[in-house]
Amino acid sequence: MEIESVYQKLQDILKDMGRVIIAFSGGVDSTLLLKAARDILEKDNVLAATALSETSSRQEREDAVLLAQTFDANHLLVETSELDIPEFVRNAEDRCYICKKHRFGRLIEAAAYFSCQRESWEHQVYMADGLNTDDYDDYRPGIRAARELGVRSPLCEAGMSKRDIRMISEKLGIPTWNKPAFACLASRIPYHSPITAEKLRQTDDAETFLREMGFSGQVRVRHYGDTARIETDPDNIPKLAEYEVRNRVTSYFRSLGFLFVTLDLEGYNMGSLNRKPKPRSLP
Repeated sequence: MEIESVYQKLQDILKDMGRVIIAFSGGVDSTLLLKAARDILEKDNVLAATALSETSSRQEREDAVLLAQTFDANHLLVETSELDIPEFVRNAEDRCYICKKHRFGRLIEAAAYFSCQRESWEHQVYMADGLNTDDYDDYRPGIRAARELGVRSPLCEAGMSKRDIRMISEKLGIPTWNKPAFACLASRIPYHSPITAEKLRQTDDAETFLREMGFSGQVRVRHYGDTARIETDPDNIPKLAEYEVRNRVTSYFRSLGFLFVTLDLEGYNMGSLNRKPKPRSLP
Protein backbone atom coordinates (compact mmCIF):
# COMPACT_ATOMS: atom_id res chain seq x y z
CA MET A 1 0.00 0.00 0.00
CA GLU A 2 1.33 3.48 -0.91
CA ILE A 3 2.53 5.61 2.00
CA GLU A 4 0.14 8.41 1.09
CA SER A 5 -2.87 6.12 1.17
CA VAL A 6 -1.78 4.63 4.52
CA TYR A 7 -1.56 8.09 6.04
CA GLN A 8 -4.90 9.03 4.53
CA LYS A 9 -6.39 5.93 6.13
CA LEU A 10 -5.00 7.03 9.51
CA GLN A 11 -6.53 10.46 9.10
CA ASP A 12 -9.88 8.95 8.12
CA ILE A 13 -9.83 6.81 11.29
CA LEU A 14 -9.07 9.83 13.47
CA LYS A 15 -11.72 11.92 11.75
CA ASP A 16 -14.26 9.19 12.42
CA MET A 17 -13.19 9.05 16.09
CA GLY A 18 -13.93 12.77 16.40
CA ARG A 19 -12.39 13.34 19.84
CA VAL A 20 -9.24 11.59 20.95
CA ILE A 21 -6.96 11.42 23.96
CA ILE A 22 -3.51 10.20 22.94
CA ALA A 23 -1.19 8.37 25.34
CA PHE A 24 1.76 10.53 24.37
CA SER A 25 5.35 9.58 25.15
CA GLY A 26 7.09 11.80 22.61
CA GLY A 27 8.36 8.74 20.75
CA VAL A 28 8.24 8.15 17.00
CA ASP A 29 4.82 6.47 17.01
CA SER A 30 2.78 8.64 19.37
CA THR A 31 4.29 11.79 17.83
CA LEU A 32 3.04 10.90 14.35
CA LEU A 33 -0.34 10.03 15.85
CA LEU A 34 -0.52 13.43 17.57
CA LYS A 35 0.55 15.23 14.38
CA ALA A 36 -2.12 13.43 12.34
CA ALA A 37 -4.79 14.16 14.95
CA ARG A 38 -3.90 17.85 15.08
CA ASP A 39 -3.98 18.04 11.27
CA ILE A 40 -7.44 16.51 10.94
CA LEU A 41 -9.18 17.55 14.18
CA GLU A 42 -9.70 20.89 15.90
CA LYS A 43 -7.36 21.64 18.79
CA ASP A 44 -10.06 21.27 21.43
CA ASN A 45 -10.83 17.74 20.20
CA VAL A 46 -7.29 16.44 20.81
CA LEU A 47 -5.52 15.90 24.12
CA ALA A 48 -2.00 14.53 24.53
CA ALA A 49 -1.69 12.80 27.92
CA THR A 50 1.77 11.91 29.22
CA ALA A 51 2.40 9.62 32.19
CA LEU A 52 5.19 10.74 34.51
CA SER A 53 6.82 8.11 36.69
CA GLU A 54 10.16 6.72 37.82
CA THR A 55 10.07 4.30 34.88
CA SER A 56 10.27 7.12 32.31
CA SER A 57 13.61 8.61 31.30
CA ARG A 58 14.31 12.31 31.70
CA GLN A 59 14.85 12.64 27.95
CA GLU A 60 11.47 11.10 27.22
CA ARG A 61 9.65 13.52 29.53
CA GLU A 62 11.43 16.58 28.12
CA ASP A 63 10.77 15.50 24.53
CA ALA A 64 7.06 15.00 25.19
CA VAL A 65 6.64 18.53 26.54
CA LEU A 66 8.54 20.16 23.67
CA LEU A 67 6.76 18.18 20.95
CA ALA A 68 3.30 18.90 22.35
CA GLN A 69 4.19 22.59 22.25
CA THR A 70 5.46 22.23 18.68
CA PHE A 71 2.09 20.87 17.54
CA ASP A 72 0.15 23.40 19.65
CA ALA A 73 -1.62 20.52 21.37
CA ASN A 74 -3.45 20.45 24.69
CA HIS A 75 -1.06 18.53 26.94
CA LEU A 76 -1.81 16.84 30.24
CA LEU A 77 0.99 15.56 32.51
CA VAL A 78 -0.23 12.76 34.76
CA GLU A 79 1.71 11.46 37.76
CA THR A 80 1.69 7.68 37.97
CA SER A 81 3.33 5.54 40.62
CA GLU A 82 4.00 2.00 39.46
CA LEU A 83 6.48 1.48 42.31
CA ASP A 84 3.55 1.60 44.74
CA ILE A 85 2.19 -1.60 43.15
CA PRO A 86 3.73 -4.71 44.79
CA GLU A 87 2.94 -6.92 41.77
CA PHE A 88 4.85 -4.55 39.51
CA VAL A 89 7.82 -4.28 41.85
CA ARG A 90 8.09 -8.09 41.96
CA ASN A 91 8.83 -7.92 38.23
CA ALA A 92 7.23 -11.13 36.97
CA GLU A 93 6.65 -11.81 33.27
CA ASP A 94 3.33 -9.91 33.40
CA ARG A 95 5.04 -6.71 34.61
CA CYS A 96 4.14 -4.85 31.42
CA TYR A 97 0.46 -5.82 31.76
CA ILE A 98 0.35 -4.51 35.34
CA CYS A 99 2.11 -1.29 34.39
CA LYS A 100 -0.08 -0.56 31.36
CA LYS A 101 -3.27 -1.35 33.25
CA HIS A 102 -2.27 1.16 35.92
CA ARG A 103 -0.95 3.79 33.52
CA PHE A 104 -3.86 3.74 31.13
CA GLY A 105 -6.24 3.71 34.08
CA ARG A 106 -4.62 6.87 35.48
CA LEU A 107 -4.58 8.57 32.09
CA ILE A 108 -8.24 7.76 31.53
CA GLU A 109 -9.17 9.11 34.99
CA ALA A 110 -7.23 12.34 34.44
CA ALA A 111 -8.54 12.77 30.91
CA ALA A 112 -12.11 12.23 32.12
CA TYR A 113 -11.66 15.08 34.60
CA PHE A 114 -10.17 17.22 31.83
CA SER A 115 -13.07 16.48 29.49
CA CYS A 116 -15.60 17.36 32.21
CA GLN A 117 -14.24 20.90 32.12
CA ARG A 118 -15.19 21.21 28.44
CA GLU A 119 -18.79 21.49 27.36
CA SER A 120 -17.83 20.36 23.84
CA TRP A 121 -16.63 17.00 25.22
CA GLU A 122 -20.03 15.78 26.34
CA HIS A 123 -20.06 12.97 23.79
CA GLN A 124 -17.78 9.95 23.34
CA VAL A 125 -14.03 10.46 23.60
CA TYR A 126 -11.59 7.75 22.54
CA MET A 127 -8.32 6.85 24.25
CA ALA A 128 -5.60 5.97 21.73
CA ASP A 129 -2.05 4.63 21.92
CA GLY A 130 0.84 4.54 19.45
CA LEU A 131 0.95 0.78 18.92
CA ASN A 132 2.08 -0.25 15.41
CA THR A 133 1.92 -3.58 13.59
CA ASP A 134 5.57 -4.46 14.38
CA ASP A 135 4.85 -4.37 18.11
CA TYR A 136 3.14 -7.74 17.80
CA ASP A 137 6.52 -9.30 16.92
CA ASP A 138 7.70 -9.07 20.54
CA TYR A 139 6.26 -10.24 23.85
CA ARG A 140 4.02 -7.34 24.92
CA PRO A 141 1.43 -8.26 27.58
CA GLY A 142 0.65 -4.55 27.89
CA ILE A 143 -1.38 -4.82 24.68
CA ARG A 144 -3.92 -6.96 26.52
CA ALA A 145 -4.27 -4.31 29.24
CA ALA A 146 -4.94 -1.63 26.64
CA ARG A 147 -7.61 -3.73 24.98
CA GLU A 148 -9.33 -4.50 28.29
CA LEU A 149 -9.62 -0.76 28.94
CA GLY A 150 -10.97 -0.02 25.47
CA VAL A 151 -7.87 1.79 24.23
CA ARG A 152 -7.67 1.98 20.44
CA SER A 153 -4.55 1.82 18.26
CA PRO A 154 -5.17 3.95 15.14
CA LEU A 155 -1.71 3.28 13.68
CA CYS A 156 -2.37 -0.46 13.83
CA GLU A 157 -5.89 0.02 12.46
CA ALA A 158 -4.35 1.82 9.49
CA GLY A 159 -1.91 -1.09 9.00
CA MET A 160 1.20 0.97 9.77
CA SER A 161 4.55 -0.65 10.47
CA LYS A 162 7.50 1.10 12.14
CA ARG A 163 9.04 1.62 8.72
CA ASP A 164 5.85 3.28 7.45
CA ILE A 165 5.76 5.57 10.48
CA ARG A 166 9.36 6.68 10.02
CA MET A 167 8.91 7.26 6.29
CA ILE A 168 5.75 9.33 6.76
CA SER A 169 7.29 11.26 9.64
CA GLU A 170 10.33 12.14 7.51
CA LYS A 171 8.12 13.23 4.62
CA LEU A 172 6.09 15.46 6.96
CA GLY A 173 9.23 16.95 8.49
CA ILE A 174 8.54 15.58 11.97
CA PRO A 175 11.80 15.72 13.98
CA THR A 176 11.28 12.30 15.56
CA TRP A 177 11.38 10.41 12.24
CA ASN A 178 14.79 8.89 13.03
CA LYS A 179 14.56 8.98 16.81
CA PRO A 180 15.66 5.74 18.52
CA ALA A 181 12.99 3.79 20.37
CA PHE A 182 12.70 4.64 24.07
CA ALA A 183 11.36 1.77 26.15
CA CYS A 184 10.26 1.86 29.78
CA LEU A 185 13.28 1.86 32.10
CA ALA A 186 11.87 -1.18 33.90
CA SER A 187 12.52 -3.17 30.72
CA ARG A 188 16.26 -2.97 31.53
CA ILE A 189 15.81 -5.11 34.65
CA PRO A 190 15.61 -8.92 34.21
CA TYR A 191 12.39 -10.59 35.29
CA HIS A 192 12.12 -11.56 38.97
CA SER A 193 14.75 -9.02 39.99
CA PRO A 194 12.79 -6.48 42.08
CA ILE A 195 12.30 -3.06 40.49
CA THR A 196 13.50 -0.22 42.69
CA ALA A 197 13.80 3.55 42.29
CA GLU A 198 17.58 3.22 42.68
CA LYS A 199 17.90 0.72 39.81
CA LEU A 200 15.78 2.91 37.55
CA ARG A 201 17.84 5.97 38.44
CA GLN A 202 21.13 4.12 37.84
CA THR A 203 19.90 2.98 34.44
CA ASP A 204 18.65 6.41 33.42
CA ASP A 205 21.87 8.11 34.54
CA ALA A 206 24.03 5.52 32.76
CA GLU A 207 22.16 5.80 29.45
CA THR A 208 22.08 9.61 29.65
CA PHE A 209 25.86 9.62 30.16
CA LEU A 210 26.43 7.48 27.07
CA ARG A 211 24.22 9.70 24.92
CA GLU A 212 25.97 12.83 26.20
CA MET A 213 29.25 11.21 25.14
CA GLY A 214 27.89 11.21 21.59
CA PHE A 215 26.62 7.65 21.24
CA SER A 216 23.56 7.83 19.01
CA GLY A 217 21.01 5.28 17.86
CA GLN A 218 19.99 2.57 20.27
CA VAL A 219 21.62 2.70 23.70
CA ARG A 220 20.51 0.35 26.47
CA VAL A 221 22.02 -0.41 29.85
CA ARG A 222 20.68 -3.69 31.23
CA HIS A 223 20.77 -3.81 35.03
CA TYR A 224 22.01 -7.07 36.57
CA GLY A 225 22.48 -5.99 40.18
CA ASP A 226 26.16 -5.08 40.49
CA THR A 227 26.71 -5.54 36.73
CA ALA A 228 25.74 -3.22 33.86
CA ARG A 229 25.48 -4.74 30.37
CA ILE A 230 25.62 -2.19 27.56
CA GLU A 231 23.67 -2.93 24.40
CA THR A 232 24.07 -0.51 21.50
CA ASP A 233 24.11 -0.37 17.72
CA PRO A 234 27.06 -2.33 16.24
CA ASP A 235 28.52 0.90 14.79
CA ASN A 236 29.04 2.20 18.34
CA ILE A 237 30.89 -0.87 19.60
CA PRO A 238 34.41 -0.06 18.27
CA LYS A 239 34.38 3.40 19.86
CA LEU A 240 33.06 2.06 23.17
CA ALA A 241 35.93 -0.43 23.21
CA GLU A 242 38.58 2.28 22.83
CA TYR A 243 40.86 2.56 25.85
CA GLU A 244 40.04 6.13 26.94
CA VAL A 245 36.31 5.79 26.28
CA ARG A 246 36.21 2.47 28.08
CA ASN A 247 37.90 3.98 31.13
CA ARG A 248 35.52 6.97 31.22
CA VAL A 249 32.46 4.76 30.97
CA THR A 250 33.72 2.29 33.56
CA SER A 251 34.65 5.07 35.99
CA TYR A 252 31.27 6.77 35.71
CA PHE A 253 29.27 3.55 35.95
CA ARG A 254 31.17 2.60 39.10
CA SER A 255 30.29 5.98 40.58
CA LEU A 256 26.65 4.98 40.07
CA GLY A 257 27.16 1.80 42.10
CA PHE A 258 27.99 -0.82 39.46
CA LEU A 259 31.00 -3.05 40.17
CA PHE A 260 31.26 -4.53 36.67
CA VAL A 261 30.59 -3.02 33.23
CA THR A 262 30.20 -5.27 30.19
CA LEU A 263 29.62 -4.62 26.49
CA ASP A 264 27.34 -6.97 24.56
CA LEU A 265 29.27 -7.80 21.36
CA GLU A 266 26.10 -8.79 19.55
CA GLY A 267 24.76 -5.26 19.80
CA TYR A 268 21.28 -4.02 20.62
CA ASN A 269 18.42 -6.49 20.32
CA MET A 270 14.80 -5.51 21.00
CA GLY A 271 13.32 -7.64 23.76
CA SER A 272 16.64 -9.31 24.60
CA LEU A 273 15.47 -9.94 28.17
CA ASN A 274 12.59 -12.00 26.79
CA ARG A 275 14.97 -14.60 25.41
CA LYS A 276 14.88 -18.10 26.75
CA PRO A 277 17.85 -20.46 26.49
CA LYS A 278 17.54 -23.14 23.85
CA PRO A 279 17.67 -26.69 25.19
CA ARG A 280 20.94 -28.44 24.41
CA SER A 281 20.71 -31.58 22.37
CA LEU A 282 22.45 -34.67 23.66
CA PRO A 283 25.46 -35.89 21.63
